[in-house]
Amino acid sequence: MPLSPDLLKILVCPKCRGPLEYRVEPLEVLLCRACALVYAVQDGIPVMLIDQARVLDDAEFPRA
Repeated sequence: MPLSPDLLKILVCPKCRGPLEYRVEPLEVLLCRACALVYAVQDGIPVMLIDQARVLDDAEFPRA
């Protein structure tokens, strides 16, 4: 289930407060390019915990 557009408008990176990119392919995630972190979305709920984010791999998530 995709995230609500209203929710996406207010979500920011918890580490730097910067903008996030929402991706649904190959996985549903939120990306922070500034911090190079990937936040998972599980069952339609963003997991916005810095310690659970993973390092961004540009090969896996190229710029749109």
